[in-house]
Amino acid sequence: MPRNKSTTREVLETIIIAFVLAFLIRTFVFESYQVQGISMEPTLHNGDRVLVNKLAYVFGQPKTGQIIVFKSPVIPSQDWIKRVIGVPGDTIRVSHNVVYINGHRYPEPFLEYRGSPNVAPTYVPPGYLWVEGDNRPKSFDSRYFGLLPIKNVRGRAILVWWPPRDMKWLP
Repeated sequence: MPRNKSTTREVLETIIIAFVLAFLIRTFVFESYQVQGISMEPTLHNGDRVLVNKLAYVFGQPKTGQIIVFKSPVIPSQDWIKRVIGVPGDTIRVSHNVVYINGHRYPEPFLEYRGSPNVAPTYVPPGYLWVEGDNRPKSFDSRYFGLLPIKNVRGRAILVWWPPRDMKWLP
C-alpha cells in the first residue's frame, strides 16, 4: 500500500519545483529588463519594463527593425537596448539625419527626434550588427561605438509590460 506524503512535504516539493522552473525560464527563455535612459524614446521610456525573448536568435538572426537587448561593447557590466538597423551584408550610411541601407532610405515612422552626425558608408560584416536608438540626438549607439558583435546580443525585446497603460507588443 502506498504511503501518503505529508502536506508539509508536498508544499515544500511544490515550492522547490516552482523555484527551479522559474530559474530555468529566467536563465534560458525569458527575462524582464528595465529601460534605463531616454535613448529609445518615443518607443520606450525610462523605467519601462520589457520582456526579452532569450531564445529568439538561437535558430535565427536579428532582423532590421527589431529591438534588442545586448551587453554594452563600451561598459560590459551594463545591458543596453537599441533597434537593429543593419544586419550582416548591409551597408549603412547616415546623411542629413536620414539612414540609408544599401543605398535606400530606411523608413523610420517611429522617429520623433532626428539629429545625427553623418556616417560614411559602413559595411556590416558577418557576426556584427548596426544598432541605433530611436531618440537619435540622445543615443550613444553604432554611430559612435561602431559595429556591435552579435555575440553580445542577449535577446529580442518583445513586449512592454510595465507600466500597464503602456503595454504593447514590440516589432
